[in-house]
Amino acid sequence: MALPTAAEIRDATCVACPAQAFALGRFDVAARPGPEHPYDSRRGYRVSAATGTPTCVHPYRIGVPPAGYASAGAPLPTGAEPTPAPAGTDLVLPDDPTLLEAWLVAVVRQAPPAGLGPAVRRAEAAALERFPPSEVLAALRRVLSYELR
Repeated sequence: MALPTAAEIRDATCVACPAQAFALGRFDVAARPGPEHPYDSRRGYRVSAATGTPTCVHPYRIGVPPAGYASAGAPLPTGAEPTPAPAGTDLVLPDDPTLLEAWLVAVVRQAPPAGLGPAVRRAEAAALERFPPSEVLAALRRVLSYELR
């Protein structure tokens, strides 16, 4: 599979991702979100708490495996590698609203084609128990407009 283009990466990633501002290779990719990669509201994206390096925390959305591309000079993949898949932890409804889109992407990508409708309905119902309807609707619109292409 070829590496995604800059436009594809911007469309595929959340608003808290450094891919919205930087080219692939100019930020790190971590295996998952956590306190070691907090959202920096001044910068508008997640960073490494240890180094301050911009960091994407959803390799399955960015389309490349976790690595220190910016901080350690790790080479970008060639495009021959498989796209990372969501992990089990990615399918747990988050408490943080900045992670809602990524969770929905994981749900959609793990659903079999025949089960997509029921999976989205269950995800919407679960999200509405935790987040305001306006946040859930906005996340669903953004995710489904990209994922159902």
